[in-house]
Amino acid sequence: MSDLTNDKPHLSKAKTEHCDTPRDARAINCTGISAVAQSLESGGAINCTARSHIVIPETTEDFVRESLSKNTRRAYASDLARFEAWGGTLPASSERVANYLSEHAASHAPSTLNRWLASLSKAHRTIQAPDSTKEELVKSVLLGIRRRYGRPRGRATPLTRELLFEVLEAIPDDSRGIRDRALLLVGFAGGFRRSELVGLEGRDIANEEEGVLLTIRRSKTDQTGQGRQVGIPFARGRHCPVKALRAWLDEAAIREGSVYRSVNRHGLVSRRRLSGQAVSIIIKERLIVAGMDASGFSGHSLRSGFVTSAAKAGVSSWKIRQQTGHASDTMLARYIRDSEIFVDNAAGALL
Repeated sequence: MSDLTNDKPHLSKAKTEHCDTPRDARAINCTGISAVAQSLESGGAINCTARSHIVIPETTEDFVRESLSKNTRRAYASDLARFEAWGGTLPASSERVANYLSEHAASHAPSTLNRWLASLSKAHRTIQAPDSTKEELVKSVLLGIRRRYGRPRGRATPLTRELLFEVLEAIPDDSRGIRDRALLLVGFAGGFRRSELVGLEGRDIANEEEGVLLTIRRSKTDQTGQGRQVGIPFARGRHCPVKALRAWLDEAAIREGSVYRSVNRHGLVSRRRLSGQAVSIIIKERLIVAGMDASGFSGHSLRSGFVTSAAKAGVSSWKIRQQTGHASDTMLARYIRDSEIFVDNAAGALL
């Protein structure tokens, strides 16, 4: 962490009181932004001001840790560390937060600044301080930044049904090709996020007369692990996700553990689960092999490609959501709108 200037005292050097700690509890010293960042990253519970500390039973702290995903905790800690390196302290005034946003407006996207605000808001609530990020000055500055530097939200290029079939034609029948064919077809047919796809295990697959039933045990919108089931039917054409998945399971002799695993250049299958980033790499590599431009495609392209293709085929939004797990039509609207942009086009009726 960078040292703060002399006129901005480092709160982590503040003196704190001490008390006896029970054997089944942890004493959390709230000594400023460094302590808050460290606690958020580790999942510890802080519920104090800079002048005191609180004793938290281990069981309570464990539940607090589980309330946030590991990635979220890491993001909070990183954002607070950046704020401290800039010269920020907690609690921060609305003027200080507004200046922080202004100084980074030209170099960082508004969406990034908005995430920084969310982290600062969490930190203020954590130490029970007034949340200055919700004050009118901060809101006005962020709105002004969006007006000046706002840009269209980037999104992955959809890997539509037609493009997917072209890619599949160029995939060989070696071990890696069998795996990639199963990954692409199942990822598309399920409208899965890449984390959901690589999270599949043998126990999550149930064979049915109509195809396979996949259990998604946890996802981005299901952090509590309630789970959902997705049906993947047999395809009418030659590119069948069910047959492709079974071919991969037989090829790799997978009965339990991770479904999608690393395959080395000799065709040997490891027990190591593919990462979410690997899905993006596989998509891009297979597009290039098929002679296509891979720029704009990512791990989200399978999911967006399914939604776009289904909307073009006239599938109702609620049936699409049943497959993808979207909570509402709001997130689907942009895909459906794009897919129907040439349907009954007003210019087409005139020219």
